[in-house]
Amino acid sequence: MQTLALRGGARVAVDAAQWRHAFGVVTRGRVQLELRDGEPGPVLGRDAGFWLRGTGVRALRNPGRRTARVRIVTPRPGPPPASETPRTPVTEWRNDMNSMNDTGAAAGPAPGQTSHTHRLRGLAGTGLIATLAAMAATTLAAALAQAVGVDFEVPDGGETIPLSGFAVVTGFFSVVGIVIAVALLRWSARPAERFVWTAMMLTAISLVPPLLSGANSATTTALLGLHLVPATVMIPTLARSLRTRTD
Repeated sequence: MQTLALRGGARVAVDAAQWRHAFGVVTRGRVQLELRDGEPGPVLGRDAGFWLRGTGVRALRNPGRRTARVRIVTPRPGPPPASETPRTPVTEWRNDMNSMNDTGAAAGPAPGQTSHTHRLRGLAGTGLIATLAAMAATTLAAALAQAVGVDFEVPDGGETIPLSGFAVVTGFFSVVGIVIAVALLRWSARPAERFVWTAMMLTAISLVPPLLSGANSATTTALLGLHLVPATVMIPTLARSLRTRTD
């Protein structure tokens, strides 16, 4: 039995001859499996176990910032068989299970996949709650702006933006932010940092239309502020959630 330490972003090639019968258990952080063709495999969380034999895994990589640890369990060789029994798939599976029981390992790849799915669902749930909060905050801010005399009239068509319009637009773009955060958690090694950078860039771009709308100064100023309200709710919440689920 040995413990493998992977620093943030580190990659360790799998020695097929040495680890042929090895079984790994993630004891800290997250570990991503790199497949035979170089494509990124599943990301396993703490307490997830995985076989290396016959899986096509050629390397282990740490997608996070903190050091990850993997306990490598190599089964002890058993006594020679009493008879030359052909190794069919059934007998080979039984022998592998016996070796696993001898070493005290009792996990499979399913827990890691389940853990990753839970992280994605947890992030999406946090994002939806933040979306509702952002919609309420933006609508309330728009109502207060109307109360002090801002008409929210856009010269193009002469229509006034209703309060429900602010809620709908805020909800739509907040959901887009959740999708971006989930995608970065799934495929990026530094999801929190990249999400903040992406969200800030999109927020800056969203400030351009109010400046070009031709509305009066009070409406333009209010629209700019209402673009920043949901950003101050969604960006810190999702970034904090990404950091929690990455460490």
